[in-house]
Amino acid sequence: MTSGTSGMTYAEAGVDIDAGNALVERIKPAAQRTARAGVMSGLGGFGALFDLAAAGYRDPILVAATDGVGTKLRIAIDTGHVDGVGIDLVAMCVNDLVCQGAEPLFFLDYFATGKLETETAARIIEGIAEGCAQSGCALIGGETAEMPGMYPAGDFDLAGFAVGAMERGAALPAGVAEGDVLLGLASSGVHSNGYSLVRRLVETSGLDWADASPFGPDTLGAALLTPTRLYVRPALEAVRAGGVHALAHITGGGLTENLPRVLPEGMGAEIDLDAWELPPVFAWMAGVGGIAQAEMLKTFNCGIGMVLVCAPDRAEALGALLVQVGETVHQLGAVTEGAGIRYRGALT
Repeated sequence: MTSGTSGMTYAEAGVDIDAGNALVERIKPAAQRTARAGVMSGLGGFGALFDLAAAGYRDPILVAATDGVGTKLRIAIDTGHVDGVGIDLVAMCVNDLVCQGAEPLFFLDYFATGKLETETAARIIEGIAEGCAQSGCALIGGETAEMPGMYPAGDFDLAGFAVGAMERGAALPAGVAEGDVLLGLASSGVHSNGYSLVRRLVETSGLDWADASPFGPDTLGAALLTPTRLYVRPALEAVRAGGVHALAHITGGGLTENLPRVLPEGMGAEIDLDAWELPPVFAWMAGVGGIAQAEMLKTFNCGIGMVLVCAPDRAEALGALLVQVGETVHQLGAVTEGAGIRYRGALT
């Protein structure tokens, strides 16, 4: 090993350790505001510790989920509007966890880029912290990977990892039966699925990200970057109130593919498409692409981001509870004998 000062350095190869350390210091306040009961240690160590007993669990079952944001990131990168994709990342993980009946406890993120831009990275991770704060889970760790040669200038990728818990015997789905009522919770927009098709549709339309949105206020890029809605707190309140037999997060595959995942074998559902109004963003996309109704329903959430399968005698009370905590609720239909989702009416 040479003792001179003119040798090659890691920074010259494209990796700036000092910038990484500066980022950790910058995001510590954001992570600290997500602290909750059970957190024993957070950012800075080789691992993060969590005490399930301190979180109030007696006989816990752990539940884990991982996900990303998909090609919605391309719009965020191209427009510079990166603040909301961290919320998307959290939502895609914790909205899945709650469908198992689990309370999200902590979250870890993986952020990879060709060259670390501290300000951009901090905005993204502060968005992750906001998503964690909204869903009651702690941001207790993560990884920032600077990988020159792997990503073009300005590009980045995100992955998220959430861990939750429930008491033994509380897992969902459970007790789903014919006649159970389907309560749909409104989505905030496209959420984080189907963006490869979304980007193709925008290209077909001839519009630019900076153009006025044809389906609402703001620019087209900003409108399509509306963060995924977090359903954790309302869903957990409904579960704890009693009568919820299952929850389905409506992501890639839409209602057509996701609702059957929580139904017993041999059971399906009938859904009234006239029960809610198709949000303008979906109507615009369907029009631009001439997309058939069946394709819309198995690609996008079409305005319904979460479905609760409820006991018939509890549906009205649960609907009222969900409205009280800020959700827009639509009674979609019911569980039926015979596999598959059957639709009546039309998306309008």
